[in-house]
Amino acid sequence: MSDLRIGILGAGRIAEKAVIAPARANGFEVAAIAARDHARAQDYARQHGIAKAHKDYMALVEDGSLDAVYVALPPSAHAEWSVTALRAGRNVLVEKPFAANATQAEAMVAAAGDRVLMEAFHYRYHPLTSRLIDLVAGLGAIRTIEAVSNVPIPDRSDIRHDPELAGGALMDLGCYPVHLIRTLTGAEPGVVRAEAVREVPGVDLAMAATLALPGGGTAAVRCSMAEGPEITLTVVGEHGRLHVTNPTLPQAGALISHDGGAPEPVDPLPTTFDCQLAAFAAALRGGAAPLTGGADATANMRVIDRIYQVSGMAPRG
Repeated sequence: MSDLRIGILGAGRIAEKAVIAPARANGFEVAAIAARDHARAQDYARQHGIAKAHKDYMALVEDGSLDAVYVALPPSAHAEWSVTALRAGRNVLVEKPFAANATQAEAMVAAAGDRVLMEAFHYRYHPLTSRLIDLVAGLGAIRTIEAVSNVPIPDRSDIRHDPELAGGALMDLGCYPVHLIRTLTGAEPGVVRAEAVREVPGVDLAMAATLALPGGGTAAVRCSMAEGPEITLTVVGEHGRLHVTNPTLPQAGALISHDGGAPEPVDPLPTTFDCQLAAFAAALRGGAAPLTGGADATANMRVIDRIYQVSGMAPRG
């Protein structure tokens, strides 16, 4: 039964995967859409069977029939429209990265009150992540972690190449390795060094960073919009080595190998997006608080901000 009504801000492809496809199975009706212009919203509504195409973003967030709003706008707009929706009484699922910077993230958390505010790190809700947490714990003291998120984005007109929209490899791709490292270690890492590859002023085409972990271990974050595709995780601890392909997108074909052994496939179903929307629904119904709530999201943005600073670039926003 679809007893929860959600509206979407932003008529992009990610909304199709994150909300529209998994909605009905997880108790949601996608009831409304708003886009940059009304005609675009109307086209999107017809394409996806959405009943209401609002004239603008404000009309959607003020729609009192909605239980929640999914913010799928460029990162530069995440804070503004999340705060606006929260103040209008809506619960909010906001795409990653949570905000343009940690200061904006803090403002979002302050606006939330008793409403649900959740960052859309979909992988965090998949059973694979819980399993990886246990496997990493079994490795003992961590010596090194390498987390890679390389996805080629050759179209330079894409919003992820636009500094005014808080674009950059670290924001779009590197936020996953940063979050994964924090999740697996249960710690907030320091930033030792960082180096950005810049093609356009103000935008990191690629970023490499070294993080310091409690206990003396280190973690490497690598992300690129010019290389790949490659999404991998390698963890070396005192008791062994773990390597995972597609740790943040197991439906794309995840493999786990221990100490160089034969790779073990991971069940691709349910998808990470199904798991995420199920968790959001549970939180709206008074169940467990999101694992990627405001405090976690703000902590992730602090690490991202610091990586930018150490690389010689300014944080976004």
